[in-house]
Amino acid sequence: MKHPQKVYALLGLLAPALFVMTYLSISSGRPEYSHLTKAVSELGSMDVANRWVFNLFGYILPGLMISLFGYGLFQYLKENNSNKWPLIGIVGSGLFMALAGIFPGDFEDRNSTTMILHSIGSVGSYIFFLIGAFTFPRLMNKISYWNNGRWIGLIITWLSIVCGNWTFIFPEIPGVGQRIGFGMYFFWIGLHAYLLWKSDSNMKS
Repeated sequence: MKHPQKVYALLGLLAPALFVMTYLSISSGRPEYSHLTKAVSELGSMDVANRWVFNLFGYILPGLMISLFGYGLFQYLKENNSNKWPLIGIVGSGLFMALAGIFPGDFEDRNSTTMILHSIGSVGSYIFFLIGAFTFPRLMNKISYWNNGRWIGLIITWLSIVCGNWTFIFPEIPGVGQRIGFGMYFFWIGLHAYLLWKSDSNMKS
């Protein structure tokens, strides 16, 4: 394949789209579901009949797609002496997202094994994302094409950290903060996937 990075880029572009479509379609069938107060994971919680539809198309598949995208992005940007933290970060983020889907949240019993594993997947996905988001710019630093995307990505990452305090500032609408966080996460993935798609595999600088 002449431009193999486009396959990885496409996966990175499709992952946010698949999540958004799944979220909107499943939530539209739940008139009692509040986007302002409910967690995203509650669309696939243990007490929901179609939980595996949401978890498969909202978490598991997007997570695996993000992992493959992270691998492809690293392969394109790496140099001989590059450390593996960018690779570990985004690949790990996607795998932990998939883990959160494999173990649906049990919001009726927050001490249950499945809820604990779901929480580990959710938190782990974000922690590994931060690792990748803060280390990938080092690989982009010497490539002029990636300069703007590098700075936008860093701004998005810092804003996602700031928005982590949303619940403490607006405790009556915690769901809004979580959705902003999801939006920034997927925007970072989509932005870098777009840049990878538009890049020339034969010219890194």
